[in-house]
Amino acid sequence: MRSSNPVFSRRGFSRSGGYAGFNAGQQPQAGNPYANSPYANNPYAQQQPQTTGQPFGAPPAAPPQTGRMTMDDVVARTGMTVGLVVVMAAVAWITDLALPLAIGAGLVAMVLALVQSFKRKAVPALILAYAALEGLFLGAISNFVDSYIADGAAMQAVLGTMAVFAAVLVMYKTRIIRVTRRFYQFAIAAAIGFVLLMMVNMLFAVIGGGDGLGFRSGTLGIIMGIAGIVIGALFLALDFKQVEDGISYGAPREESWLAAFGLTLTLVWIYLEFLRLIAILQGND
Repeated sequence: MRSSNPVFSRRGFSRSGGYAGFNAGQQPQAGNPYANSPYANNPYAQQQPQTTGQPFGAPPAAPPQTGRMTMDDVVARTGMTVGLVVVMAAVAWITDLALPLAIGAGLVAMVLALVQSFKRKAVPALILAYAALEGLFLGAISNFVDSYIADGAAMQAVLGTMAVFAAVLVMYKTRIIRVTRRFYQFAIAAAIGFVLLMMVNMLFAVIGGGDGLGFRSGTLGIIMGIAGIVIGALFLALDFKQVEDGISYGAPREESWLAAFGLTLTLVWIYLEFLRLIAILQGND
């Protein structure tokens, strides 16, 4: 597995044996301050002994270098992708985009996300196209839920997503959340189990009609919705870890697009789970 988000296959910040590290297995390169260090291939495979209180795999700080990824790069790229999602969602909402068209846009967005996930390098045009189409899907589905199922659900889902993002960021920065190998393995296993359950539920729904095994409605739907949000929060922590590692180990600046792509995927996941959960809760009133 090379992912830290629900797509499960994001490239760029690779993981080997459950350990996080940038470009594991990469050959030493000229100009890379870590190229001749024991961290050159996999920073965590041959990590030095940890000091007391040091988080799992905490890398030494790398000196600033031209052409290397910075936090400003990640923030700027993430602002572009998330901002594009929001703008296109607003367009879909205002124009009352038809659900069939929105679903089509969502399917194309999923394909684009998978294509980018399997590419070795970030393709900004591909990532921005994904963000635009995903925004159309989110705007239309949010408009539908807000109008016919749960009034105000979209705004509540936005606020919930922002709250989860802020909470995970604070807990990560204060090291309340520590991304260890066990943390990584648990997050991946939980996400795979969640997706498999949803696929089985969809299969039963197609065969028998209705809601299949009931994972999308009622009490089970509420439980699964909460589980989905928690899994999204776990992946946010993994995303933060990857960004931190990429900056510390001198990742190329273009890798900030991959960081933005991963964060956008995770935020979309959390938003959709919030939207579904709110719809179920208000639908039961």
